[in-house]
Amino acid sequence: MSYESTAEPIKVGYLMDFTLPPGFPQQMRDDFTQVFDLVFEEAFEQGLMDRRVQMIYREVEGLPKGSVKAVIDAYGELVDAGCLVIFGPNITDNAVPVREAIEERFRVPAISVTGTDDWLGEWTFSFPQGSMTDEPIFLVDLIAKRGISTIGVLAEQSLIGESYLRNLRNVARRKSIRIVAEAVIAQTAQDITAAVRTLHEAGAGGIVHLGFGFGIVFINPALEATGWDPPRFTTTAFQNAWVNPIMWNAFMGWVGVDQYDEGNPVGQAFLDRYAAKYDGRRPEYCVPVVNHDIAATLVHAFTDAHPLSPRGVKEALERVKMLPAASGAPGTRVSLGKWTRRAWMGAGYLVARSLDADGANSHLVDRFGQE
Repeated sequence: MSYESTAEPIKVGYLMDFTLPPGFPQQMRDDFTQVFDLVFEEAFEQGLMDRRVQMIYREVEGLPKGSVKAVIDAYGELVDAGCLVIFGPNITDNAVPVREAIEERFRVPAISVTGTDDWLGEWTFSFPQGSMTDEPIFLVDLIAKRGISTIGVLAEQSLIGESYLRNLRNVARRKSIRIVAEAVIAQTAQDITAAVRTLHEAGAGGIVHLGFGFGIVFINPALEATGWDPPRFTTTAFQNAWVNPIMWNAFMGWVGVDQYDEGNPVGQAFLDRYAAKYDGRRPEYCVPVVNHDIAATLVHAFTDAHPLSPRGVKEALERVKMLPAASGAPGTRVSLGKWTRRAWMGAGYLVARSLDADGANSHLVDRFGQE
């Protein structure tokens, strides 16, 4: 091709602030980035964009196992590499302090799936995989539908756990659900038999876990040791079930908040295209449909960014309106605005799911707002 017909690719950073464990399936690792590759490739081939997109991936260990510094350093590396926008960080305990660095030092827009409103700012946008305010409302709705009037809470000792718990207390009070016991547990997998026993002795009719997810690993064994099998509910921590078999087994028997809904025609059509592109693989869980929505939003921003700069992309993101979403229940949309930083619109952007014993599949339990 001639000199006049070529252009450098648009660079997008992908900051994973969580080191995937040894043995994590390569196919699932590929799902994280191949979704972006496919959406960007489709946009280029359809003439929606006149240049390609290059993803630059960084994987570091932020909180709860690592440090905020590692995440900030990785963000800086992606900025130095010329990224116009960065996807990540995504864990609340990392996202909140990184937002300060973005505003003070980097001034390159970022999109996160964190659930905290404290992430939202001039340069920071959210596709919240749940939220510290929304999820407690959804969880209490699920509990009330099942006729449960008393619950015990296991809250991880972290910003995530504390934020969830503060909002759960308020929502439970309004719905006349009584919290009979609260126990603080570690962010990492520890023996929590004593905490589970506290909830059991308080007569809780169900258990709610609040946190990032690693604190849930020994709850089922503790329940078994106590001889107790109550209904149990958790947040979007449930999505960690796909990390490895340990986490899958930890979430067996739980109802968790999720964003994959097999009834969403936009998501199903995308997975059909994904399977056609990648040797028949059709990943039916939250990451592919969530990443689709983020990639599709970036396509719209890149085509409307004038100039094609970090600020130009930031301002173009503010003009994205009512895109059909692949994630969530049918009818979910993506809209942003000058003072709107949370992307998914509609009560159905969250659903409830439970895991199947086959170690590979899950099934829809409920949609918010449906009786």
